[in-house]
Amino acid sequence: MKNVKVNLHPIVSDINLPTVLKTALLPGDSSESVFIATQVGEVLSIRNGVARTFLDIRHRVIQLGSKGGYDERGLVGLAFHPAFSQNGLFYLHYSVVGTQGPGALSDSYEPDPCDPTSLSLKWKNRETQFDHIDTVEEWVLSSNGKPQKRRTLLNLRRPFFNHNGVNSLTFSPETGKLVLTNGDGGSGFDPFDLCQDLMEIAGKIIEIDVSKDTFIDDLPAVSRFDELPISVQETLTVIVIGVRNAPGICFQQKNNRYIKYVGQVGQELVESIFSFTDYKPISVKEIVVDNEKKSKTNHDGLINLGWRGWEGDFPSPILRDCPDNSDVEEKVIAFYNDAVITSTKRIRPLLNYFHEDPRPDKFRGTALTGVQAYVGSRIPELQGSVVFIDFAKKDESKEQTKGALAYSKVRMDGQPHDFSVIEPVYDFGSEDAYYVSLGTDRNQRRLFLGAYGSSKVADYNKGTVFEIVP
Repeated sequence: MKNVKVNLHPIVSDINLPTVLKTALLPGDSSESVFIATQVGEVLSIRNGVARTFLDIRHRVIQLGSKGGYDERGLVGLAFHPAFSQNGLFYLHYSVVGTQGPGALSDSYEPDPCDPTSLSLKWKNRETQFDHIDTVEEWVLSSNGKPQKRRTLLNLRRPFFNHNGVNSLTFSPETGKLVLTNGDGGSGFDPFDLCQDLMEIAGKIIEIDVSKDTFIDDLPAVSRFDELPISVQETLTVIVIGVRNAPGICFQQKNNRYIKYVGQVGQELVESIFSFTDYKPISVKEIVVDNEKKSKTNHDGLINLGWRGWEGDFPSPILRDCPDNSDVEEKVIAFYNDAVITSTKRIRPLLNYFHEDPRPDKFRGTALTGVQAYVGSRIPELQGSVVFIDFAKKDESKEQTKGALAYSKVRMDGQPHDFSVIEPVYDFGSEDAYYVSLGTDRNQRRLFLGAYGSSKVADYNKGTVFEIVP
């Protein structure tokens, strides 16, 4: 693989921070529209170069930016039903206004291997000690062209403000189910080890069978599967555990099978992308029943990304300054037991990229913010690849902050792969350009990039969405 140059064609500018970029065919239309969800709660549609407001739920979304401007809450998921052009159904994932709580811990968390009690914390008093509530809802485009909420699928209580997922909803072309990529609940290092506990909703990728038309008034806010009504449990299956935070899941068809790509946002050292084809989902009802009977659920076929014991290909580390050499960091294994327990259960990443990388043809990353499969032919060097973006590459030689764009390809022997850089030819001028979202059209033949001129969501109207072109 080699580095590839591309151009960026602006589609819309001066918008709020874009979290989701997709296309869909509106009822009665013959060509797709580009849809953009913004973190503050708007959904814009772009057709024939004209931007319109498709939906505005800013009044439903929690106040953002209260923690210094940076925020990971808000409208973070948007998906259109495969039959949207006929039935008008679409789905939202967002943080609900008026649900702000004090958080699950009064202080920031860092594990101390010398203090075993710091490695076995429990999330107590969940009904009062939480940060906010996220909701997953089904909406419908009514006959008068106005979207209306139809029902609530999940209300999720979150312990911290971050790691809620982003670009968190999509439909599986294999099962036809809605897929929710759900982060580990936030803070750092998953303080309560939620992502490896099958009963915890956090840190999982979940399929939702929306064909089961379950309507429940006043659906409770929960954090565990056994707190859900039985009728809701019966709509859910778990396909992946060990998720720290994922910028969505995407599917690439190859030889009549689907490769699934899942990105894992890193903690200290590395960002990772995982790929898998076969998996065996576990029904939530089975998980709950087994827990009640104190029997062990069979994990065979369940995909495990390894967090919190593993950060990509490495046992999760704590970085400490070396007292005798400030230019060197000591790397201490944070959770030795966790790493051992999950060592044979986890899958290895397709690729890792690093926060510190001495290779001249790479970049030093900050946080993975988008992963998409591309099968188009307009950019032949990228055909059949997985494309990804990083929020902000580290480059002390430049005053402006820029994101990073790169790609990789699956090796047919299933072994890990390296990546190559994609170099956009575009003049951002003196403005920062954080890369915040990556999207495709329905056929994965077009690529879209969302950039923002600030790291703070409350710095409004600094967003531009581009199409990535030859």
